[in-house]
Amino acid sequence: MKVVILNKNLQLEDGFVEKPEPKSNEVLIQIKASGFNPIDYQMLENELERKLINSSILGRELSGIIVDKGNDVTQFNIGDEVFCGSGSMGSNGTYTEFIAVPEAIVALKPKNISFEQAAAIPSVGMTALQIFNRLKFDQNDSVFITGAVGGVGSFLIKLLLAHNFSNITATVGTEENRNILLKMGLKDHQIINYKNENLVGNILNANNNHFFDVGIDLVGNYMSEITAKVLQINGTYVDVTALTNKQSRETLFNKGNIIMNISNYAYAMTKNYQYYQNSLNEISKLIEHEIITPPNYKNIGSLSLETVLKAHSMLKNNQTQGNKLIMTHE
Repeated sequence: MKVVILNKNLQLEDGFVEKPEPKSNEVLIQIKASGFNPIDYQMLENELERKLINSSILGRELSGIIVDKGNDVTQFNIGDEVFCGSGSMGSNGTYTEFIAVPEAIVALKPKNISFEQAAAIPSVGMTALQIFNRLKFDQNDSVFITGAVGGVGSFLIKLLLAHNFSNITATVGTEENRNILLKMGLKDHQIINYKNENLVGNILNANNNHFFDVGIDLVGNYMSEITAKVLQINGTYVDVTALTNKQSRETLFNKGNIIMNISNYAYAMTKNYQYYQNSLNEISKLIEHEIITPPNYKNIGSLSLETVLKAHSMLKNNQTQGNKLIMTHE
């Protein structure tokens, strides 16, 4: 089968490998679409993320059709349309035509969306849902979100708005991204351009000059400093990127802030695969009942090295324009 694969020098190249045979607890999926994430290129460049490579085939989320299954599989049938995450969960990655994965991480695709839309969900959806569920928000909480137009940020905002949370302030860098958040339901005064002067003052002004109960940092580095500055004493800082810096950590410590680290990978470490299936089933119900909508996506090409490199470049240079990048596998 056709793959985009890592060679011995950790360089990606087109290649061919044998189609996998599903183990007794696995389903074999013919991939119809797969999604790209920043970690896809970061694993090739950064030491921390490189430790997460456990296969020469990268890629971490997909949708497709089950074409074979192991003898112990009971939840799915051949022909089922499904979606799931992969890569760190007992399988190779998604830059390929077929993938064998444990049935415990798979969920039925929402019936009312396309394969492309489904492939855009797993990573961002599970991350946003984990944030929402673990924080146990109070509807009176004031919430500050950096990188709000990205996949996780936009999905989280949809969750918050669907559950009638209104005290949200978010950052953007362009008018185009501002309009995306306006269409999602935020008001103009809730959206702050991080490029403007007096950023901290503008953010606090949006919250009636009060510090925030919760800061959700989806950017890291300098924005981790900003998030720390606008948090109230004993507030909660949600870290998704592991990109805090010395200054932000000092501020968070001095304020006595709670730091909540968000990681889908944590459940793979203990082989708690049910977390993935349960999360996707919960998201699927929300989408099928039209409580939330799937992420916006952009199809940038079919399975090939050229498409993968294009996606990695767009992610690295922040050229997604609020879209989840998708690759088709026809």
